[in-house]
Amino acid sequence: MRSHYCGDVNKSHVGQEVTLVGWVNRSRDLGGVVFLDLRDREGLVQVVYDPDLPEVFNVASTLRAEFCVQVKGLVRARPDSQVNGQMKTGEIEVLGKALTIINAADPLPLSMDNYQNNSEEQRLKYRYLDLRRPEMAQRLMFRAKVTSAVRRFLDSNGFLDIETPILTKATPEGARDYLVPSRTYKGQFFALPQSPQLFKQLLMMSGFDRYYQIVKCFRDEDLRADRQPEFTQIDIETSFMTSEQVMAKTEEMMRGLFLEMLNVDLGEFPRMTYNEAMRRFGSDKPDLRNPLELVDIADLLKGVEFAVFSGPANDEEGRVAALRIPGGAALSRKQIDDYTKFVGIYGAKGLAWMKINDLSLGLEGIQSPVLKFLNESIVNEIISRTGAQTGDIILFGADQATVVAESMGALRLKAGEDFNLLQGEWRPLWVVDFPMFEKINGSFHAVHHPFTAPRGVTAAELEANPANRVSDAYDMVLNGCELGGGSVRIHNQEMQSAVFRILGITDDEAKEKFGFLLEALRYGTPPHAGLAFGLDRIIMLMTKATSIRDVMAFPKTTTAACPLTNAPGFANPQQLAELGIAVVEKAVKTEA
Repeated sequence: MRSHYCGDVNKSHVGQEVTLVGWVNRSRDLGGVVFLDLRDREGLVQVVYDPDLPEVFNVASTLRAEFCVQVKGLVRARPDSQVNGQMKTGEIEVLGKALTIINAADPLPLSMDNYQNNSEEQRLKYRYLDLRRPEMAQRLMFRAKVTSAVRRFLDSNGFLDIETPILTKATPEGARDYLVPSRTYKGQFFALPQSPQLFKQLLMMSGFDRYYQIVKCFRDEDLRADRQPEFTQIDIETSFMTSEQVMAKTEEMMRGLFLEMLNVDLGEFPRMTYNEAMRRFGSDKPDLRNPLELVDIADLLKGVEFAVFSGPANDEEGRVAALRIPGGAALSRKQIDDYTKFVGIYGAKGLAWMKINDLSLGLEGIQSPVLKFLNESIVNEIISRTGAQTGDIILFGADQATVVAESMGALRLKAGEDFNLLQGEWRPLWVVDFPMFEKINGSFHAVHHPFTAPRGVTAAELEANPANRVSDAYDMVLNGCELGGGSVRIHNQEMQSAVFRILGITDDEAKEKFGFLLEALRYGTPPHAGLAFGLDRIIMLMTKATSIRDVMAFPKTTTAACPLTNAPGFANPQQLAELGIAVVEKAVKTEA
């Protein structure tokens, strides 16, 4: 039905007859001439109809936005005065000779221009229309090119694309599973995979030493701008490669991807330990474009008569940190109060502050509600450590170390944006040396997942002191966003059993859930390591979208619903009976 895509017609086609199909982006009837902007996935082209062909002209006069049409016409150059430098096809136009309306369009339920102000609910309900917008179409086409480039790189480096099951068994990977009831085994359930983790490890045991898969994963968790119940991973696993080799290979892939797709050279990725990242930035995925850093000052405040400072300063699990904001002395009291409310979201009980109005005046040039609790020596040392200058403000976080890191780390990001402090466009890094475990409510939990290997210890040494052990794990971070995470895996049964015991998984439970893995570890398992990238996040960053929903064809809402198909929905009672499932109806509150 077509000879060319609309966006591909150019000056080399002048004088040629072309056949185009697509949608009317805009129609303008200027009395004696009808101009159409015809659109397909590759772009727009201007089509001109004049009264010389009355029948065709009359049809063109009836067109509205989003009519699906076929156009036949002659390509001609535009006069110099009419060249549109903003359009890919701005040097030419098509003189229409024939026009067929393939399908008319009713009045549209949402705006289609790039300045549309449709609600997200509208955009998702009419996603097939939203995806026609050039901005959205370009993102999905860009995504396809990225996956193609990834496949080319991995194929050329000896990786095999191998599919793993979607119907599998529930595993403890940190989020709730989506369960699928079994009809043939009533009362039993499959789970949709949170990742192909165990299967890719089994593939390493099977001798396929370089595996990859661009795969759907599922997690029933609370959603944010960069989370979805179903998402796509670039999943990679290798045998006989160290963590350093895996990092080098995947860094090579990511650098090549940015160079090919964006003509951006990311350069070498610096390394930073987890402890350093948390100490300096309050985050294990720091945005290095932001020059602000947290500075520890607890040692200066242990003896002050201000419990807000001295309490955490003398607590082994406490922390007092200072954050200097250049030019921040201009903040109003209301703005400081807004920052105080902001850190409260992350559990902070308050936010102390110190304005450096004039450094040359000593204490007289400093304004702070906590100044009366601090002597000149302490104030001078705080100023020295933070590097504060006249016109700056120093903000203080004092609480449990985890609260200080989370609240002040978030404040650091907000202040960096508010004060336009970001430097450079792309700042990648590797974060390494994560703790093996974290303690939550008295129990150990795996920081990555329970199949991650510790670094440099035996199983007995790990069990003797699990709290202080470091994992052989690594995260790739870009502009404060975790692109992917991976680790060296446990490849012997003794170590895997020890990790399960530390996590409170009994031998019987381990056998029931992971018996196949523990048995497989007995038969010559090679050392192996891997990494999984979040494809949606990568595309979001590369296209500068604000949400991964804008780089997915058919995403869910923040409540994990699909307005387009009205999913989830109620099941047919007959289906439920076949599955042996009874639905418990939500209780309805009644007035007393």
